[in-house]
Amino acid sequence: MNAIQSYATDAYNAATEQLNKLSATEKAIAAVVGGSASLYLFCSLCSNKKLKPSASQLTGGSISSKAVKQEFKDYSDSYSSEAGVGITDRSKTVHLVDIFYSLVTDIYEWGWGQSFHFSPRLPHKDIKASEAAHEARIAATLGLQPGMKALDVGCGVGGPMRTIASTSGAHVTGITINQYQVDRATFLNKAQGISPLTEVVRGDFLTMPFESNTFDGAYAIEATCHAPKLNLVYQEVFRVLKPGSYFVSYEWVSTRDFDVKNPEHVKVMDEINFGNGLPEMRTWIEAEEAGKAVGFELVRSIDLATSSIVAGPWYDRLKMGRFTHAFNHCIVSTLDFLHIAPKGLKDVHKMLVDVAQSLVAGGRTNIFTPMHMLVFKKPEA
Repeated sequence: MNAIQSYATDAYNAATEQLNKLSATEKAIAAVVGGSASLYLFCSLCSNKKLKPSASQLTGGSISSKAVKQEFKDYSDSYSSEAGVGITDRSKTVHLVDIFYSLVTDIYEWGWGQSFHFSPRLPHKDIKASEAAHEARIAATLGLQPGMKALDVGCGVGGPMRTIASTSGAHVTGITINQYQVDRATFLNKAQGISPLTEVVRGDFLTMPFESNTFDGAYAIEATCHAPKLNLVYQEVFRVLKPGSYFVSYEWVSTRDFDVKNPEHVKVMDEINFGNGLPEMRTWIEAEEAGKAVGFELVRSIDLATSSIVAGPWYDRLKMGRFTHAFNHCIVSTLDFLHIAPKGLKDVHKMLVDVAQSLVAGGRTNIFTPMHMLVFKKPEA
């Protein structure tokens, strides 16, 4: 407990110094926020980050604590203020995505889970069951079996990989641009007993470090939307797949209800792009054409957000979590105030809280879907 006591003493001294600078009203507000969070913070200080980071253990991933604030500012400045433009310099997209995931990975794990994606809510099933079904659908669609090798394109910390490897018995190799995610995914795979069927490598999915014709199947879950151009990542997936194999992608795209001439529609899309590290938003037609342009045969194209009349909206989880998001932001703000969280992480969290409402707006108006499923086949040799 000595280290914890020392940590608490330093935090107390820093808090006292900051409190003395506040007005009476500001001190009252700080007391309310700090009081409601105190028990939570005490418990989180004593917890183990191994399986899930607590609030007090949030970091900037591969970014040093001192650099978080500036890196987030640089990330924010990379997006144009002009409507519908997105990332101004597309040549920086890969770097910005790496930065984005260093900034948000701990927050995602803490507040969302290990599977960084949305899922339709299945009737009488909880969030985790719906999430697992959404992932297992891919294993079934690819026809994965023991002895086969699959590729997870943009694997994050490996939540879907663990489901797909476990349910199919196939070996899954994941690739992510972010070293912090590689380390987390590798640790979690081992901790959950999935290591024999998984491997995680760091790499750019535009230039993957795999031999041609290596994998029996490939998938991407809400990941290739980060590519500067879809055809660039699709052509790499095409290259590393064996002839006759399939590629399944859950794409973030605008729907047929999106109106590029509607300022509100464009505003929502710009907010979604900024809050999720996307260079731009494509249409589902552009995604289909990108796959066909690199040689794939389009087998199936369907929006899983609307394909079942009995499944609940994918954005319900965001709607139900509004109070939690607000409370969590109070926690992160308190940690910032106490100099426990890296400076700037509060702003990162605020971005994620804000974009949650933009995602809900996109879902409610049906101008956006995070799960348009494309099934491609690499032709037989």
